[in-house]
Amino acid sequence: MGAALRLTAEAGQLLSIWRQSPLRVLARLHLVAAGGAEGDEGIGRPRQSGEPVDEPLIGSDLPLPDADEVAGRLDGLARLLLAGSEAPALVTAAVVHGELLALRPFVSRNGLVARAAERIVLVGSGLDPKSICPAEVGYAELGAAPYMAALEGYASGTPEGMAVWIAHCGRAVELGVRESTAVCEALQRGAA
Repeated sequence: MGAALRLTAEAGQLLSIWRQSPLRVLARLHLVAAGGAEGDEGIGRPRQSGEPVDEPLIGSDLPLPDADEVAGRLDGLARLLLAGSEAPALVTAAVVHGELLALRPFVSRNGLVARAAERIVLVGSGLDPKSICPAEVGYAELGAAPYMAALEGYASGTPEGMAVWIAHCGRAVELGVRESTAVCEALQRGAA
C-alpha cells in the first residue's frame, strides 16, 4: 500500500519528463515503488539475462520474455510514446499498462509501475488531467482473476485478446470515475 501511495504522489511530478524520456520515468517509478531500497542492484533498471522476476500476482502461465526481448520492446514502446498516436488516450494507457505487465521489465513491482505509468498516460493525455480517477480502485473491484484473464488476452497479441484487455482497463477507469464521483458528492453533502 505504501508503494502505491508513493507512486501516486510521484507520478504527477514526472509528467514533463515522461514526454521526453518514458524509460527514465519507468526507472524512477521502479525506484520509488521499491522505497529507495539501497544495495539492490536490480532497482531502477530493466532486468538482465538470468535474473528472476518476483511478481506474485502474475502466475507462471504467462510467458516471461527474455532480457533482450524486453529491451527491444521497451525501446519500441518508448518510440511509440514519443512519436504520439491518434489512438484514444484510454487505448494508449491500456497498451502501456499491458506491455509493462507482459514484459515484467523489472525484477519486482512491475504491476505497481505499470499502473502508475497508465495513470501518467491518462493525466498527460488530458483524459484525467487532475488525476482524480483511481483506476486502481476499479481493478481491485473487478478482481485479480479477471485482471489476469484480460492480461493473458493482451499477451496473446490477438485482436480479440487486445480488445478484452482494453475493455477491462476501460471498465477499471469507469469504476474509478464512479468512486471519485461518489466522494465528490459526499463532500458536497457534507457527509465525508
